[in-house]
Amino acid sequence: MLITVSFNFVFLKISKKIPFLKNNNALAACVEFLKRQAGSLNLPVEVVYPAVQSKPVVIIKWLGTQPVLPSIVLNSHTDVVPVFRDKWTHDPFAADMDEEGRIFARGTQDMKSVGTQYLGAIRLLKASGFQPKRTLYVTFVPDEEIGGSLGMAEFVKTDYYKQMNVGFSLDEGATSESDVHHLFYAERLRWGKIPLVGLQTD
Repeated sequence: MLITVSFNFVFLKISKKIPFLKNNNALAACVEFLKRQAGSLNLPVEVVYPAVQSKPVVIIKWLGTQPVLPSIVLNSHTDVVPVFRDKWTHDPFAADMDEEGRIFARGTQDMKSVGTQYLGAIRLLKASGFQPKRTLYVTFVPDEEIGGSLGMAEFVKTDYYKQMNVGFSLDEGATSESDVHHLFYAERLRWGKIPLVGLQTD
């Protein structure tokens, strides 16, 4: 129960204070919030701009005991799909919690809950004295909902990303009503172009 309360507390702080990508000011607030979270975990954080100044990538680093090993990336994103307020029974950027503990907010499942879980898990692991063997990066990228062309697609081309020596990455996933969470191996291909030939039809 303590873990759930802790996750809900951080999640509500994220959702109430940071209406992800309502505008660029909200994104700047998101970056500052993530910097504070990294500081509270005593972990270094960097912000890089692989494409344009309005699309920052936030990288939190937990150095492993064997940093030469390929690293692990836990990826999250900071944008959400558009909001049509007339379709909502709650303010989509208020993070209302009902009596059953359900949180109503834009981006609760995609992707604020996952980023919160990454940070919450690290907080608990650090408190227990755990130290990872591999370096762990938590990345928060922009632009995912519209293809990532100004976010992850450009970030993976940078020297910064290459120096991260990524062995594998966990990205977003579906919610689960139980303690079981399924991982899908190689769900997506790496960024690239695939030429296709076909016939045009009317």
